[in-house]
Amino acid sequence: MGSLNFRKQARLKRKKRIRKKVVGTQQRPRLCVFRSAKHIYAQVIDDMQGKTLAAASSLEKAVKVSSDINNKKSAANMVGKLVAERALEKGVKTIVFDRNGFLYHGRVKAVSDGAREIGLEF
Repeated sequence: MGSLNFRKQARLKRKKRIRKKVVGTQQRPRLCVFRSAKHIYAQVIDDMQGKTLAAASSLEKAVKVSSDINNKKSAANMVGKLVAERALEKGVKTIVFDRNGFLYHGRVKAVSDGAREIGLEF
């Protein structure tokens, strides 16, 4: 980890600390969010079985084509809505939120707000 920059080291340290406590079960899977410079990704994961139940990202056609998208934050909100719809189709109603070491602000918060709008409970 010596070659990583300080911000990434701090995020990975926070990620470890969060993942000690946040575990996705079959009843309450984990909604994991990853934020890159351009895109955002979200997955609903059952850690007990090691399976991804639903996923969405800002790279998908549904997000890119949408006329509502004018910045990265609105794209993140749309990703949250998409992953929530797909999770509800699989019968998932409650989740635990894994911010993956990122601060709960901006795009990460927009994903969770979008998922709440559709009906997922945190």
